[in-house]
Amino acid sequence: MDNPKFNLVPKSSRLISILLVAASCVTSSETLGFDGSMMNGLNILPSYTDFFHLNTTTLALNTASVWLGGCIAGFFYGLVTDAIGRKNSLLLAAIITILGVILQTASQNVAMFVVSRIIIGFGTAGSGSAGPTYLAETLPFEWRAWGLGVFYDFWYVGGLIASGVTYGTAKMDSTWAWRIPSALQGLFSVVCILLLPFIPESPRWLVHKGRHEEALEVVALTYADGDQQNPVVLAQYKQIIDTLKYEVENGETLGLMQTVKTPSSRKRLLLAISVAIITMLSGNNIISYYLGTMLDNAGITDTTTQLEINIILNAWCLTIALIGTYLVDKMGRKLVAVCSTIFLIIFLFMFGGLTAAYGTSTNTAGIYGTVAALFLFQGSYSFGWTPLTVLYPPEVLNFPIRANGMAIYNFFTNAVGLLVTFAFPYALATIEWKIYMINGAWDVLELAFVLYFWVETKGKTLEEIDELFDGVKHSDVPDLEAILNGKVDVSDLIVESVEVTDKAQAKVGVKGAKDDAE
Repeated sequence: MDNPKFNLVPKSSRLISILLVAASCVTSSETLGFDGSMMNGLNILPSYTDFFHLNTTTLALNTASVWLGGCIAGFFYGLVTDAIGRKNSLLLAAIITILGVILQTASQNVAMFVVSRIIIGFGTAGSGSAGPTYLAETLPFEWRAWGLGVFYDFWYVGGLIASGVTYGTAKMDSTWAWRIPSALQGLFSVVCILLLPFIPESPRWLVHKGRHEEALEVVALTYADGDQQNPVVLAQYKQIIDTLKYEVENGETLGLMQTVKTPSSRKRLLLAISVAIITMLSGNNIISYYLGTMLDNAGITDTTTQLEINIILNAWCLTIALIGTYLVDKMGRKLVAVCSTIFLIIFLFMFGGLTAAYGTSTNTAGIYGTVAALFLFQGSYSFGWTPLTVLYPPEVLNFPIRANGMAIYNFFTNAVGLLVTFAFPYALATIEWKIYMINGAWDVLELAFVLYFWVETKGKTLEEIDELFDGVKHSDVPDLEAILNGKVDVSDLIVESVEVTDKAQAKVGVKGAKDDAE
């Protein structure tokens, strides 16, 4: 008898649940994207720079302070996420972000503006820790790349909206030219709060808390439209039970020390941190926050033209990022990262060379070539590193260190972001195009790290990824991809019993799973 292939093409309620889960989390990246593009626009507007009497130092401080708030959140928000749950952590972070947005909109001086952006940074970093953790643990594995990839693809949705808003308010003579964009930044957090009542909690967190029936319901909803007897649902559920039980029995806790307790944990954390550093130090953040200065150096000084380029650039990057997200499950995480890095190195060197050659000239062709290199660089970055930003870290981090690991990841993201956004205005003012050459040389080292250290994770559940780091999978259930492809006979797969006790101590049995792949 042929092995059955389980058709998990989304039915209506399953698809709606998956979309709502993803939509509730991407709001934090939309807020960050809006913030980056908004600050790009504000740094170009005289109504903003004149109101605060900005010089190089205060320009950098106003822009970079959002990362300081993120660093603060990185110290402990993982503990919050483990303690109160993924959903409640998203709610708390959204509320904090809204409070910061209100304060920024009402700012009367540099100090008030800086404090407001620290609060916004704290809130968005909290969402950036809880959101990817929640998505990785809740989405079916075949949707995980899309959900986590789209998480930062929507950075450009926020950026596109902000670039349009700042373009529209640029001609206002009052402070509302920058206050209106500041106020609209809170819109995405409001959307998040409105969506949270309609989405489930992470099934892995529920199992950890002993809420097994609820966890099974969530797995069934996201994998099989609520069918709790579906063999794939039972297989994924048992993988979760077995793996969390193994971790508890082997003394793995949810504390910060667990992130560096074992060689496996240290390697996982190193890979997660590598993404934080690469995504912030590849050169893209110069463009994200100081596009106006870069265009000035390239010979394009008209404010309206710069704002128009900002809009087009965000639309271009969103398109390329979605293509990369589509391919990340086909090509694999490592190959996408390698291809993205190779091309961004080439185009960053090209941009630096063209800026050096034509930045002070009136050569129209040279200036257009410089802008083209800028677009190609951002497209190269967007293809790989935008979807990988929060896709790879929660995949390589296992449950005991996932929330705290993502908080540490966000600490490094914000710390490097703080360094870049504060230091680069000085670099652009003093050494100009040479900073792009220095950055390009650093990107070569990033490429070498990915080639040597990265582990491929495509096509595996979070529990199956453990085998890549620990050498063994902590469940005897066949791989879900093999089940879906009909390579394993699971017609007799049943969960015999589930005894709900403390912290994943469940008795679950599986009968009749036979590997027919050979």
